[in-house]
Amino acid sequence: MRQLPPLSSLRAFEAAARLGSVTKAAHELGRTHGAVSRQVRALQDQAGTALFEKAGTGLRLTPAGEAFRSVVAGVLDDLERGYGRLRDAGRGANVHLACGATFAMRWLVPRLSGFYRERPTVQVRLSMTSARETRDDGADLVLTWDRLAHPIRDETRAIRLGDVAFGVVCAPDYPVRMRDGRLAAGTRIVHEYTPHSWPAWEAATGLRVAAERDIAFPHNGLCIEAALSGLGVALVEQVLVRDDLAAGRLVAPCGLHRFPNGFAAVPAADRPLSPAASAFIDWLRRMLAEEP
Repeated sequence: MRQLPPLSSLRAFEAAARLGSVTKAAHELGRTHGAVSRQVRALQDQAGTALFEKAGTGLRLTPAGEAFRSVVAGVLDDLERGYGRLRDAGRGANVHLACGATFAMRWLVPRLSGFYRERPTVQVRLSMTSARETRDDGADLVLTWDRLAHPIRDETRAIRLGDVAFGVVCAPDYPVRMRDGRLAAGTRIVHEYTPHSWPAWEAATGLRVAAERDIAFPHNGLCIEAALSGLGVALVEQVLVRDDLAAGRLVAPCGLHRFPNGFAAVPAADRPLSPAASAFIDWLRRMLAEEP
């Protein structure tokens, strides 16, 4: 027989280790503080070693606890992904897609009805990735487009979908001055987790942006909303603001700099590409090619 601890105690341990608090773990798991505390204590008793020690008002992993946490987290991640694939298979043809929230909200979801018209029996499931934490959640495809912030994670498996283009955007009435390759603006809008995007864009274009101050936001969508509200100049990819540029809600005073084949889909490494995922890639490539 396998010598395994109860799954409930592993979930309690992993949540408490990740959150640094039994109270927060109990809230996440929908259990009482006492129940989670008993599960963690029982796990320690069975293992015969301490997994946590007090750290102020919270908890800190012991060396043994830290080593076990990495094992448990990996096992639970694999179990979650495997169960997700099993559940998806029971629902019929589907594509599990991981992509940025701003891309999903501003470009993908408004156009998904076109894919469903072509493939009415295929279900698209979305997981959100972010600049702060790159997770694929076992997705069939991970969409990647931010060539200023990140290299393509796996060049050998990446499926190229089209070009990307980045530029400085602002509200039409926001005061900027362009002279001798230098854009002067009062405020530069910075993404908190990709501050190196501005220097990377300047290096790629040969242009410079001089701002009196910076303001930072933790999300691409917030950076775009800040630019729309007239707070400053933001650096964004054209797909995310195409409709705003076309409607005149935003302008690009320096134009857009193109990165050939910068938009890509990276398929999962642990299984072949499904017919549904292949169909979705073909549709994406056509939609991007048809954009003006």
